[in-house]
Amino acid sequence: MVKHTTIFRPCSFVFLSKASLLLIATLCLLLPACTFNPALQGKGVEALQGDWQQDTTALQKKLVSYTLYHYKFDCDSFFVQIKTFSKVNYGDDTCMRAGHWAEYAKGAYVLRHDTLRLQGLFCTANYQYKNEGGCFRSGYYDEHFKIVKKTGAAYQFTSTASVTPFTIHLEKKNTCNPKAL
Repeated sequence: MVKHTTIFRPCSFVFLSKASLLLIATLCLLLPACTFNPALQGKGVEALQGDWQQDTTALQKKLVSYTLYHYKFDCDSFFVQIKTFSKVNYGDDTCMRAGHWAEYAKGAYVLRHDTLRLQGLFCTANYQYKNEGGCFRSGYYDEHFKIVKKTGAAYQFTSTASVTPFTIHLEKKNTCNPKAL
């Protein structure tokens, strides 16, 4: 009877196949790139924290359609109410309510230099995500604004999708208390 003994080879990885070595090398390179998501939401921009309302102008009342925005910035998150007023019948009156309707969106924002980017999803007035279909927009909300500070409590926003700037003013200031994610 022949006894087989196992010989310990400290450099046994040398005898692995090329595919195995490639897999191990790839994992060793990619593993440091992984990071855990933060436990708390970001702080956002201190100057934007609070509730902001768009100022109305006499010109808007002369337009066929116009929109008023109400923003709420809390830490790195936003909630926007988009009120639209129209003298044109766009569709079913159960949706358009005689030319007045509101849409809502929530998500996160980023301010880089003079550009504010709002990225999120359309939702209902009580912050629940909106299902596809129905009267109004659903799905992704992605807006870019060039912002200019007018006073301590007012900013001028110009959408990259429009040429008409509008002014928003601070209604209520709040402080960021980051919440757990």
